[in-house]
Amino acid sequence: MKKKLFLLFGLFICGYVMAQTPSPKETPSPSPIRLSPDEAVERAIKSNLGLESARVTASTKKRASDLSWNQFIPNVTVGASVILDNQKTTQNPGTITVLDRTATGIPMTVNGISGNLVSPTALQGFFITDPIDVSQWHVAGSLQVSLSISLAMFENMKRLKLDYQGGLIAYDKAKLQLERDVRKAYNSMLLLQENIALLRENFEAAGRRVQLAQANYRAGLAPELTLLQAQVAVENMKPAIDQVENGFRLSMANFAMFLGLDYNTPFELLPLEKVSDFISLDVKDLISKAASGKPDINELRHNILLLQSARKAQFRSLLPALTLSWNTTPAFMGDPWKDNWGDSDLWRKSGSLTLSLGLRLHSLIPFSPDFQSVKNLDDQITGANIGLARMIQGTEIEIYNTVLTLNKTQITAEAQKKTVELAERAYRLTEQAFRAGLQDLLQVQNAELELKQAKVSMLEQQFNYLNGLLDLEYSIGVPFGTLNSGAQ
Repeated sequence: MKKKLFLLFGLFICGYVMAQTPSPKETPSPSPIRLSPDEAVERAIKSNLGLESARVTASTKKRASDLSWNQFIPNVTVGASVILDNQKTTQNPGTITVLDRTATGIPMTVNGISGNLVSPTALQGFFITDPIDVSQWHVAGSLQVSLSISLAMFENMKRLKLDYQGGLIAYDKAKLQLERDVRKAYNSMLLLQENIALLRENFEAAGRRVQLAQANYRAGLAPELTLLQAQVAVENMKPAIDQVENGFRLSMANFAMFLGLDYNTPFELLPLEKVSDFISLDVKDLISKAASGKPDINELRHNILLLQSARKAQFRSLLPALTLSWNTTPAFMGDPWKDNWGDSDLWRKSGSLTLSLGLRLHSLIPFSPDFQSVKNLDDQITGANIGLARMIQGTEIEIYNTVLTLNKTQITAEAQKKTVELAERAYRLTEQAFRAGLQDLLQVQNAELELKQAKVSMLEQQFNYLNGLLDLEYSIGVPFGTLNSGAQ
């Protein structure tokens, strides 16, 4: 009995604690970000990781260009060493040892001068000493400053500046590509939204047809086959709707990546007030602009300039180079552990200043590695020029194809516009017949769906035309919206 009471009491306490514990709040879903195409481009330029990488690369090249003079900083080498001689040595300090001051004809050396003792009076002022044992330990230092100057160094400075300019060109190209991709993705998502709305309306209309078929089947006005066909039509539409919605969510995730946001960031897109006006395009004029304005062509042209500068630097490295060198080597000849380092007599200093002009003769041999490097750069420049010519030809075909595609899209859109006008007329007539009692509501709804489908098809052609203009503007190197605004 007591166990049951304890169990009931424990359950009561647990229930009370759970009742007093506040339930966790559900994390509210983030509100959609409302963006226009221009705002999306601005956000992408600030936050896109790919563009940030190009920005860092350009910054690195700018620093190298600003400090290109640092190759003229001399090489300065400082060293210190402790030396232990293999054997002990002795040194004559310049005095002599004499046992008999009256002796003459004794061989002697005084201050490095050898001869025979002529008179003992010549030894006045000298002390009688023994040879000195020289310390096996020594301390030495070294300081060396050198600088080599050649014509190649000046060309390297120019090449670093060209490399920085190339980094800016690459950054501008990446920014233009990003803006083009963001605008095209924005247009694609707008079109997907329209398609999803149309599919959902078609699905609702199909559901109404099922209800009508059921009513007719129950009333004996329609066979069961009609009901089954209507139900199958509804079920077949579900996968199509799911596929389009999944495509829209994937487009949203890619769009968020462009903007440097999380993949699940929701967006509220602003419909375009005016999709596009069809404009006349001059192929020759567009090709002429592309030859001088397309980012890919400009980047390749600049790469050729870099190769030419590298070739000049490599060739000038074969020319004579001037080398300036100065060194000094102080050494302490006493015992570093016992003698006084401040004793100037125990220090020896040596050094030199060298001015030399050198030429690597082996580099002038035609089959030497250095000479072949020049030849290889010549081949690379030739290949790059061929690639430039091919790119220009490819751009001409690309622009010609784009213009043809735009013209075809324009024709299709204009034809679709007539389809929309016919669908609008059919819808008005069906609505009038419905009001007169000659048509049922389902016929009116079907006519309305056909009208919306025709409008979506026309909108699809208009978006295709707008995206084609974006590709064309990138190819000729003009700001986006230039062609669409009518500015040539």
